[in-house]
Amino acid sequence: MIEIKNVSMHYGPLVALAEVSFSVQKGEILGLLGPNGAGKSTLMKILTTFLVPSKGTASIAGNDILEKPLSVRECVGYLPETVPLYPEMRVDEYVAFVGNARGIAGEKLRQRLAWVQESCGLVSVWKHTMCELSKGYRQRVGLAQALVHDPQILILDEPTSGLDPVQIIGIRKLIRQLSKDKTIIFSTHILQEVDVLADRIVIINEGKIISQGTRAQLLEQAMRQRCYRLTVREDAATAEKALGGIAEAKNISCIERHADGLVTFAIKGAFNDDAALWQKIDALNREKRWPVKEFTEQTYNLEEMFIALLSKSEKAVRNSGEVRV
Repeated sequence: MIEIKNVSMHYGPLVALAEVSFSVQKGEILGLLGPNGAGKSTLMKILTTFLVPSKGTASIAGNDILEKPLSVRECVGYLPETVPLYPEMRVDEYVAFVGNARGIAGEKLRQRLAWVQESCGLVSVWKHTMCELSKGYRQRVGLAQALVHDPQILILDEPTSGLDPVQIIGIRKLIRQLSKDKTIIFSTHILQEVDVLADRIVIINEGKIISQGTRAQLLEQAMRQRCYRLTVREDAATAEKALGGIAEAKNISCIERHADGLVTFAIKGAFNDDAALWQKIDALNREKRWPVKEFTEQTYNLEEMFIALLSKSEKAVRNSGEVRV
């Protein structure tokens, strides 16, 4: 549904995006994750034809953004980071205005207005003017205008910005429901958002993609190795020697000796040897009849994974000698 091909964006000497490429499949929710200023909003403005890239192009539902920008706009619903509202208009007037601008009228428009009113939680403020709304309700109105024409593709820039916890849960649920027949890209700098919503994640920093994939794939890229924590009651040297006999255990370290005779090891192995490693550790525990207090896999949480991937990217840049503006 979406294919981005070597998109770059320059503002004079400043490189906002550099050779960005990825694709999004039908029905997929893709989370575009990165710190503020990473280039997320610039990429979304290019995909919605608000900006023309300095280099490269993208295809939206088969329509090239440079060759068929009007066709792209017809099939895309866009929620920008700053919602473009008219403060003197009522909510119902504004959403109807956007529907008319999209070429919807009559019974079809009435049906769509009723749907977005209910789905976006706007029933209580439907006749209110924009200037009376809280930031959270203004965000909901922005989502309503993005949905009023029933687009195939949704591009959402920080969709839960300004919402309270209950509203955030409601918007997440709506996005999940919409993904049944729509393709969705959303940007965020909030790690929990991609963790809860995204089927796949693209991490962008300083205009470049530093990693992309499912959460499990990103975890593998960040950690490089599986790591298990094992706490048993046994002499440390004896246990370490026995664990060293497991071929899949690439690194074994004693990380703590407890006063009650327990000893804790960190055991690392390659990701592709994961099943064999944990099974052989378990088999060794049973063979030696060690009293086991703990046997767990140590993994990064999303924040640790994000920081590790950013650090890995920065290290690669330093080693290459590349200079960033």
